Amino acid sequence: MNKIELLAPAGDMERLQMAVAYGADAVYLAGNTFGMRSFAGNFTPEEMKAAVELCRAHGVRVHVTCNTMPRNEEVARLPEWLEYLEELGVDAVILADVGTLALARQYAPHVPCHISTQASIVNYQSARAWHDLGASRIILARELSLEEIREIRAKTSPELEIEVFAHGAMCVSYSGRCLLSNYMTGRDSNRGACAQPCRYQYALMEEKRPGEYFPVYEENAETFIMNSRDMCMIDHVPDLMQAGVDSIKLEGRAKSAYYAAIVTGAYRHAVDAAAAGVPLDPVWRDEVEHISHRHYSTGFFYGQPGQFTQNARYVRDWQIVAKVIACDGDGNALLTLNNKFSAGDELELVGPDVRPQPLTVQGLEDGDGLPLEEVRTPQMVFRMRLPQQVPPLSLLRRKADLSPA
Repeated sequence: MNKIELLAPAGDMERLQMAVAYGADAVYLAGNTFGMRSFAGNFTPEEMKAAVELCRAHGVRVHVTCNTMPRNEEVARLPEWLEYLEELGVDAVILADVGTLALARQYAPHVPCHISTQASIVNYQSARAWHDLGASRIILARELSLEEIREIRAKTSPELEIEVFAHGAMCVSYSGRCLLSNYMTGRDSNRGACAQPCRYQYALMEEKRPGEYFPVYEENAETFIMNSRDMCMIDHVPDLMQAGVDSIKLEGRAKSAYYAAIVTGAYRHAVDAAAAGVPLDPVWRDEVEHISHRHYSTGFFYGQPGQFTQNARYVRDWQIVAKVIACDGDGNALLTLNNKFSAGDELELVGPDVRPQPLTVQGLEDGDGLPLEEVRTPQMVFRMRLPQQVPPLSLLRRKADLSPA
């Protein structure tokens, strides 16, 4: 089987650095406008230039999202932004609007156009039509089965690439085309500002009895009636490859740098194992349980994913405490602090292609080499002895239940 592309999220420069270090083949990111994650950090024009340069240095491709549905005043600003992306030489622009596609072909003629999942492509005729208009890749709707994807692959040009989401949050509506947030909060999900009202707990109130709330039950008296599960296809990467998928996408531009690192690293090993025709080492499969997530499913690939209606909380069992800046051959490391810890604490070390391993904290020193019993000031630089040499951006983490009550 051909090796599939691993496409990782990059909400800001720190998350980009993690995705690159932990093995992404390509990243997707956005400028300050036109992207579907307005609450991610995103990139100014100057930061976008630096991002492209960083990725070029590591052989990583850059896909820039322009997949909102732009209004009249925004359309007028698109040509300038598209020309800038052409100048930077980004590897793709992701869009959902046919007018944006026309502008991209005019103002960024050398940048391939990828059609966003927001376009809700669910059949081969739609895929063909976008290809005829100049798209080089389609990002299929999340609601498709593997059988449907195989048929789309069989009935479209082999020059048209197919991308699917393989991990991350799913929407209760159809491929994100939801008006619930806009209606309830004034925040438009189709313009990158979803408030996720599908995650709320709802009750029924009769107009003549204000203040009396009657629960709206699912089975077992569970009241989160629209809460969708997260997708996790790490156990099924070979099936995605056999279906003819060219790229698997990891959702999460609004999530943490720790998430970007761990989920990218886990799927890096899954993709490499699938390409080699060998089983995935369980230690890497277990890594997706170490990130913040809702209860997992396999999406619609094998049928209806079902819902988890008991609550809408994230499972958060691990916390990053420090990040490695540099480390010598004896394991003497320079680190920056995220969350305080002390000598004698039990932590876990993980990094780019570094198998997770437990350690007991010892040899803490400040930046001047003076001994410490505890490190507690966020972003402080300190020294510590690690059990082995590890690359920069390796992480120390600890078991900690951070799920909200």
